Amino acid sequence: MKRDSKLSKMLHILIHMAEWDDPITSEDLAEMIRTNPVVVRRVLAGLRERGYVHSEKGHGGGWMLVCDLKKVMLRDVYEAVGSPPLLAIGHRTEAPGCLVEQAVNAALGDALQEAETALLSRLGEISLADLSTDFHQRYAQQFKQTKRAHDTA
Repeated sequence: MKRDSKLSKMLHILIHMAEWDDPITSEDLAEMIRTNPVVVRRVLAGLRERGYVHSEKGHGGGWMLVCDLKKVMLRDVYEAVGSPPLLAIGHRTEAPGCLVEQAVNAALGDALQEAETALLSRLGEISLADLSTDFHQRYAQQFKQTKRAHDTA
């Protein structure tokens, strides 16, 4: 079963955008996540409606991040990109006539609902600023390791 990576892709794009001072084109953003610029524009439109990004047309135009990273939670972005399915597990049949399948659906349905509720709650606790901080820590660590390797060579 194919997983929906729209949320992951948009979070990736937003953190890259947070590092840029100038507008960045859909083409450049699409290249970062290896997709079509039309896909990027379509999804960013939902983020623009929420006031997280802004776009400028024409020469020198592109997309800009215009939100406070501390105030935007991953759940906000999840909802802005259309609330894609969180879990790849589902029922074989939604309205089964078989009593065994009804029992299976009931058990799975409860477990899936609990898992989705927990995941959405967790996404509501993590901000874009948290992702940005994590990125900067990883970047600094990699820089230190690369510098150490270079200094010992």
